[in-house]
Amino acid sequence: MDDKRSTTLRNPPPAPPPAAPRDVAPVALSRGQALVPAGSIAGRALVTVIAILTFLAALTACAAVLLARASADWRADVAREMTIQVRPVAQRNIETDVDKAAAIARATTGVASVRVFSRREAERLLEPWLGGSLGFAELPVPRLIVLRLSGDAKPDIPALRKALQEIPTASLDDHQTWISRLAAMAGTVVIIGVVLVLLVLVAAALAVAFATRGAMDGNREIVEVLHFVGANDSYIARQFQSRFLWLGLKGGLVGGVAALALVAALGVAAGVWRAGAGGDQLEALFGAFEVGWQGYAAVLAIAGIVAAVTAIMSRITVTRHLRELE
Repeated sequence: MDDKRSTTLRNPPPAPPPAAPRDVAPVALSRGQALVPAGSIAGRALVTVIAILTFLAALTACAAVLLARASADWRADVAREMTIQVRPVAQRNIETDVDKAAAIARATTGVASVRVFSRREAERLLEPWLGGSLGFAELPVPRLIVLRLSGDAKPDIPALRKALQEIPTASLDDHQTWISRLAAMAGTVVIIGVVLVLLVLVAAALAVAFATRGAMDGNREIVEVLHFVGANDSYIARQFQSRFLWLGLKGGLVGGVAALALVAALGVAAGVWRAGAGGDQLEALFGAFEVGWQGYAAVLAIAGIVAAVTAIMSRITVTRHLRELE
């Protein structure tokens, strides 16, 4: 027994390893490591979502710009013309009334040219609506006189109306009703486009909020340790904001470039179609199919706004989460 005791005293058993302190973080950031991983799957998915939303918003904006420009061209063309309609009435010579109305129009200041439509031309205008097989001989087809206005002098429309009162069968149409309707249509299209863009921005904000929550859940231990050891909330929020700002800029740029590429491709296709049989109708409907600087500015603005919304929404989400930790 004495020999065993002396042996134990000479060769003591090894001491157990010290227990790890409870306050040591299980995960630590190495020097230079980003708080939000740059190549995460969630980040790539968010870029894809933002690119798709920006693409849809940019297409909506380009469509609104195209229709607004086409409406402006329509209104400009309609505003440069007026029409005198001479109705056939029994016991009156319509040819005499047409010649008199044309003479009054030519004597009006601001009228550049006067074109008198023959009866056959007037009937041809009705054929798309009534058909070519219908006989127009017994129908009271009115005669039309188209007045092309000059851009130098504004015509005195009230004086022209008063002068045409000498012809009971003549009436003047200055197309103001159509101009107001086209203006209302263009305004409605623009409002619808703005509403759709706002909805896309709301969808982008919601997607960013969920993505930020996911990124914080993936880095929960790091965020909580930084928060509890006294790291400033603005510092943590700034890490997420800078990362999501880059993701928003990348997605917005990809979506905007894709939308402009599609519009350019459609413009080339429209140019080919205009060379065909229905090219005149296509050009009259959509114009030259060019968005111009307004379209490019709208796409750039949408991409910038999407990136800003991405950054701001991520900061708000992180700040709210850090307040909940307190």
